Amino acid sequence: MLLEYIAIAVMIAVATLIAFIAIGLGGLFGPKKHTAAKDMPYESGMTPYGQGTRRMPVRFYLVAVLFILFDIEVVFFLPWAIAFRQLGLFGLIEMVVFITILLIGYVYAWKKGALEWE
Repeated sequence: MLLEYIAIAVMIAVATLIAFIAIGLGGLFGPKKHTAAKDMPYESGMTPYGQGTRRMPVRFYLVAVLFILFDIEVVFFLPWAIAFRQLGLFGLIEMVVFITILLIGYVYAWKKGALEWE
């Protein structure tokens, strides 16, 4: 019964071994010369000024969360489209309810100004 899992265990062991070998070779043969320019953040060559962290507007996160939310909800259209004929009228009514809820959320976000970008 457990013989089917031996191939998976061997694959995980080989992948782990290869990862450790790659990290070890990088540390062994990689450059070790530290300079002031390399120790600067981002190694851009520009002298940093001010704090390294800045406050991001909440609106950016709100738009990102709304995008992910609506993007994930749209993924449910594919299985429905594939099984449309088997679901019949019940499947059509369920999808109309789903799309209605989705549109209500979209209109609410739009009216609240969550999709406005300044």
